[in-house]
Parts: sequence; structure tokens; C-alpha cells
Amino acid sequence: MSKKDVGGALVKQAAILAVASMIVRVMGLIYRWPLTNMIGDDGNGLYGTAFNIYLLFFILSSGGLPAAISKMVSERIALRQYKSAHKVFRASLVMAATMGIVGSMLLWFGAYPIAKFMNNTRIVYSMRALAPTLFIVALMGSFRGYFQGMNTMVPTAISQIIEQLFNAIFSIVLAALLIGKGVEYGAAGGTMGTGIGALMGFLFLLFIYILLHPKLIKRINRQKAYEIDESFKDILKDLISISIPIIIGTTIFSVTNLIDVKMVMTILQKSLGMTELEANGLYGQLTGKYVTLTNLPVSISTALAAAIIPSIAASMALKEKKTVINKVNLAMRVTMILAAPSAVGLFVLGDPVLKTLFPRYPAGGDLLRIGAVAIIFLSLVQVSTAILQGVGRAGIPAINAGVGAFVKIILNILLISIPFINIRGAVMSTVGCYVVVCYLDIKAVKKITKVEIQILDTIIKPLGAAVVMGIFSFLFYNILLWGTSSNAFATLGSIILSVLVYSGILFSIGGITQEEIKLLPMGNKVISKLTKIGVFKK
Repeated sequence: MSKKDVGGALVKQAAILAVASMIVRVMGLIYRWPLTNMIGDDGNGLYGTAFNIYLLFFILSSGGLPAAISKMVSERIALRQYKSAHKVFRASLVMAATMGIVGSMLLWFGAYPIAKFMNNTRIVYSMRALAPTLFIVALMGSFRGYFQGMNTMVPTAISQIIEQLFNAIFSIVLAALLIGKGVEYGAAGGTMGTGIGALMGFLFLLFIYILLHPKLIKRINRQKAYEIDESFKDILKDLISISIPIIIGTTIFSVTNLIDVKMVMTILQKSLGMTELEANGLYGQLTGKYVTLTNLPVSISTALAAAIIPSIAASMALKEKKTVINKVNLAMRVTMILAAPSAVGLFVLGDPVLKTLFPRYPAGGDLLRIGAVAIIFLSLVQVSTAILQGVGRAGIPAINAGVGAFVKIILNILLISIPFINIRGAVMSTVGCYVVVCYLDIKAVKKITKVEIQILDTIIKPLGAAVVMGIFSFLFYNILLWGTSSNAFATLGSIILSVLVYSGILFSIGGITQEEIKLLPMGNKVISKLTKIGVFKK
């Protein structure tokens, strides 16, 4: 199997999901702009806290299902066991529906005691607004996992865009309608959009499944010779056994985020003497700005991770060890090529970006500068975790996540209570957490897959190009600001010019090759254009 064959499908499917993820994140930034200007940092704090609690319930109820389904389906399809692959999907629907209903009820009825424990009773309305969403996203996760296991990311990609579009529209509309009753009602209105968006995304996936169902059944009937009869009970047991380590790993991070909220609110109020409103406002800067902006570049590695699991699982099922190694190296290199400039760019242009997006509430640039480096480590963690899940070692990232969570809690205790650090300590501890987890995950990947990571091509070239780009970003921004006196124009202009500089440096030092560009959607057209302008020789 050629390198192009090895990486082509993986990169193309990841690219489809990455483009959709970027569109979704940009839409998220766009709608968070009017939402933040409407509900402020205080409302962002309520929104962010409630959403973190919702995420924990989501992970516990069905968070590991899509990855487990995609792994199991891809393994069976690689071996032409189509009937078993479809049975995996049916079993997952039963599991998702059951867990989704239980999760929704627990979140609804547990909203007040949880809010009281978090020292923030104003989040009750937002939590209850999110409760029904758990059932919808559980079912949606089953459909997405099934399609991803069939090595097509298109349904997932389109459903994500539809979901975010309706989320954005209804979050703004409902927040605007309810803000007159108080900030807590405005924040709850913003969270209602999440459920409406999820419902629209689910209905789209259901529609696609209904369209494809006759073809799926025909393929099942045609491939009887290849079938190994698996019982529904055995498949359900496999689903649970694969899901549990994934759920544990993601739950640890989610619980850590909630501990983060509890620690930040408690330490800022009790140790530094802030009011609940002041502490919540600072936490709003963390969740509404730092997390929102860093999630934009990280969404690309999330997409790559989703594509890696079924791709590597299929190669493992076929015992193609060399193919697995090539895919691991490719995934790591692509991750660094995208994460390095994102981290440097946010470090340099954090303040200008915030002033552009949130002119009424521009505070938080220091959090972006401190935490920008986390983008690199978090991106590598997501991809390495997906690799370990794909090779059937999902327990390892769960253990590593526990170690990282412990590091974060200790650093929180040490840093947040220092007056001149305060909320910045939460960001510093996040960086420390992901550095540790990244090291442990990559160490495990190297040991299990026997891969030798190409340090020069994977790390040094992208990072070096990104640092040089950062210097130019600083110069571009200040020159454009001096010439136009427009922060928005200077910010956008410097970002565009920085992308061109980074790409040019990367091409000139061989950080990305023509063969790798060919793996991308429309790769040949990109090479043709670059050849015309002299980047590549004819």
C-alpha cells in the first residue's frame, strides 16, 4: 500500500470534518459576540458553568459512544461483516436512548442541589434548559459514530453545521427575549439554543439514514458469506467495555473543569475577598473568551481525532502494522502544522482579537497570552488519545488524564490564591495539565505502535515557522494599526498576512511536501496554483 493510499482517505475524511468544525467554531465566535455583549462576563460565567455541568452529564451518559461505535463498525466493515456492523448501530441506539433519558432526568431534578454546591445558585435555569438536550445528543452520537465507522464524515460534518446554525440563531433570539428578566434568564435563553440546534442536527442524520437504509440492507443481504453471527447481547457488552475507558478519560477532564469552577469561585471569594459577581465575571472571561477562542484551532485536531479512530481500528483489524505507523506519523505532523501557528498567533494577537470581537467587554487578553501554548499540547493529546483508542488501548489515556487532573488541582491550589495571579492560575494549571498528559500519551503511542516520531519534520519545522510568523504578525498589526487607526482592520489584515508568511516559510523549508498536499481535498488544484506562482517547480 502506497503512502498516498495510506494517508489519502484519512486526511480527506479528517479534512471534511475539519472544515465543518472550523465553520462551526467561526459561527460560534460570531454568535458569542452579540451574546457576550448582551449578557456580559457575568452571564458568560453562568452560561459556562452550567455548560460544564451539562458536559459532565453528557459524557457520563453517552460521551464514549461515538468513538466506540466508529471503532466497532469500522473493524467489522474492514472484515466485510456488514450485518454485525449494523447490529452495533442498533445496540448503540438502545444504549443511547436509555442513558439519555436517565441523564436528562438527573440533570433536571439535580439542578438546584448541584448549583448550591457550586456556590452559584443562579445557574439553575441554564441547567434545566440544557437537560432535554442530553437525550437528543445521545441519539445523535449513535448516528454519527455509525457513519464515521463507515469511513464517511460527510453526514457528521453537515449535521454539525446545521446544529450550530440553529444553536446560534435561537441562542441570540431567546437570550434577547429573556434578558429583561435578569442576567440568569438571559444566560438560560442562550443555553436553550443548544437543544434546538441538537434536535435539527439529529433530524438531518435521521433523514440521511432513512435514505441510505435500503442500500445498507441490500449490502447486508449480499455479504452473507462473510458473516460471523454476533448476538445482540455480545455486541452490547463490547460497546460498554470499549465505552467505559473512553468515558472515564473524558469524565476526568470534565470533572476537573467543574472542580476548576468550584475552586476558582471559592478561592477568589474566600481567599481574595471578591464578591460572587466579581468572581463570576472573571470566570466568564475564562469560559466565554479564552475557551471559546482556543477551541477554534483545537477543533481541527478534534476532527482529525474523530477520523483517526475508525481508520486505525480498520488497519489493526487487517493487521497492517506498517500502515498504522504511517498514519500515526501523518496525524502527528498534520496536528503540529496546524496547532503551532494557532498558538503563536493567539499569543501575539490575543488583545486585538478580543477588542475586535468583544468591544464592550475586551478584558482577558492576558489569559490568552498565558494559555495559548496549551493549544499545541491539547491538540496532541486529542490525536494521541484517538490513536490509543483506535489500537484498543483506551484505558491508557484515561489513566493519563487522571494524572493530568491531579497536576491541575495542585497547581490551582498553589496559584489562584496568589493575589496578582488569581484567575490566571486556572489557565496556568491547564497548561501544566496538558503538558503532562501530552508527554504520557505520546510515550504510550511510541511504545505500543513502535512509531519513531520524526522530530525535525513533525516538531521543529512547524514550530520554527510559527515563531518567525509570530514576529511578522506583531509587525504587521502595528504597521496596519498605525496606517489605518482601525483595530479590526489591523487584526484581520495581520492574520491574513501571517497565514501567507507561515505557509511560505513552511513550503520553503520542506515542512510540507507536494505528496502530502495531494492527500488533501482538491490537492492537485492547490499544487497547480502554487506551481504557477513559483512555490513549486514544474
